[in-house]
Amino acid sequence: MSREEPSSHFYKIAVSVIFHILTIFPEYFISPLSVTMLRRSIESGVVRINLVDIRSYSTNKYRNVDDEIYGGGAGMLMTLDPVARAIKKNFTSGESKISIYLSPRGEILTQKICEELSKFKEILLLCGRYEGVDERIIERYIEREISIGDFVLPGGESAALLLMECVTRLIPGTVGKKDSVESDSITTGLLEEPHYTRPREWRGVEVPPVLLGGDHKKIFFWRKEQSLRITYERRPDLLLRKKLKEEEKKLLRKIWNEYWKK
Repeated sequence: MSREEPSSHFYKIAVSVIFHILTIFPEYFISPLSVTMLRRSIESGVVRINLVDIRSYSTNKYRNVDDEIYGGGAGMLMTLDPVARAIKKNFTSGESKISIYLSPRGEILTQKICEELSKFKEILLLCGRYEGVDERIIERYIEREISIGDFVLPGGESAALLLMECVTRLIPGTVGKKDSVESDSITTGLLEEPHYTRPREWRGVEVPPVLLGGDHKKIFFWRKEQSLRITYERRPDLLLRKKLKEEEKKLLRKIWNEYWKK
């Protein structure tokens, strides 16, 4: 790749959404984009990936993209011009477009945010490295800062990949069954119940009998109870946010009573 012709690789032509990924490590994405759902989405034309090497936009003969931080302090900061050139060359703001900087100080990524992002036609994902990017880049070009959790990563690449997978599976045509998305854990407001497949007995542990009886009403309530039980044990905060139906309240009271008796 020459400095005169900045790196920008398109995988497909007909699309529903374009992800513009700006990074100093484009090779980080090659393997993940070549397998599973992302690969199928790219091959089917649902998704296009514009993978941009920020270093290609550096005019320094060493292709440097970092410098010291004003005011002192540990670490280096990504410099303005290479990032700005990469954004201007590959993305223009407008309707159905959004620019995102993956940042530990951003709002925490949730299913609701993923649903919002799945409606956009173009999404720019800026992956920071070192101590991040100059604040003036964020002020001028970035519309939203998003974090994937309360921890610090070496860079934004893994966060960008996670966001892409979460958003892509919500786009029609990427997941085989619509029900698979609509019944997802968190989408329903509850954690999922346990799932089982063949064989019926494995190492002395059998599939719960209710799942083998063919009574769909009993199976429905068993799954609902298990979902509520797991949510109560592991993420009770979700129950505070969910508007429970009457049958869910009854099941939850049963679960509470069981725990109080212990």
